Amino acid sequence: MKPSLTACLMILGVLASDAADEPNPAKLPQLESDAINEASGLTVSPTNDGLLWALNDSGGSTDLHLIGPRGEDRGKIKLEGATNRDWEDLASFTLNGSHYLLIADTGDNQAKHETSGLLILREPNLPEPGKKLAGSTKLERTIEFRFEGGPVDCESVAVDAISGKILLLGKRMDPPVLYELPLKPAAGGIQTARKIGTTNVESPSGLSLRFANQPTGLALSRDSRMAAVVTYYGAFVFPRAKQESWAEAFARKPVPLGAHGLPQAESIAFSAKGDAVHVVSEGRHSMIRSLPVKVGK
Repeated sequence: MKPSLTACLMILGVLASDAADEPNPAKLPQLESDAINEASGLTVSPTNDGLLWALNDSGGSTDLHLIGPRGEDRGKIKLEGATNRDWEDLASFTLNGSHYLLIADTGDNQAKHETSGLLILREPNLPEPGKKLAGSTKLERTIEFRFEGGPVDCESVAVDAISGKILLLGKRMDPPVLYELPLKPAAGGIQTARKIGTTNVESPSGLSLRFANQPTGLALSRDSRMAAVVTYYGAFVFPRAKQESWAEAFARKPVPLGAHGLPQAESIAFSAKGDAVHVVSEGRHSMIRSLPVKVGK
């Protein structure tokens, strides 16, 4: 379910004061491509720190879009052999020297799907400067899974390649539940995403709209020492100490990065250095809001 127009306007009224010290929205970079109309997933390329990958929400094409540092349209590539039932997040990772993208086909507004899918592909070859990406690519593999306890609407998925885990955070839950899957399952068949904990991403007390606290995107820093969550209100970071589990990190109160000022933010990505997160909203030509990350790890 999407937030209503009235609710969005109410959120923006709060955001105007919270984001008063942020850059003038008119000066922020915007997504240039007309084809990105419901950006629900965003991630930095694992091979080029200046490029981002994005995808559209449910029912759209199976295209992956390449974005320049100022939102420039760097082209798109079609994923063959796939269906966009309800794509909701996008992650990049490196494993054994190879670079991958993971698409989370995990949206389920009515919590009615018995299984969901994670689509894994090698990162396509990037275009040369001045040229645009085009053509098609193929899936490497798919992880079909179910959530422990029954169907879950999930828009927040990230990959910790260092520990070999996939993290999934439920959306329409109070509190949100954190689940975990193996990145490389030992056996075939339908996997089960196990509950490993809960978390809290509450907006300021003055913002009483319940859906403002719903997680709509998740990202991990490249060193897997920080997790970032975006909600309809703002962004939050969960630092993780050495030898600490993700369940322990998410159990603590997060570091708030503040309001993002976007009407329907559903995508978040760490910068390559982990010193900022990039947030975009659904709707054509979304602004790209970058929030600095200054937390101890």
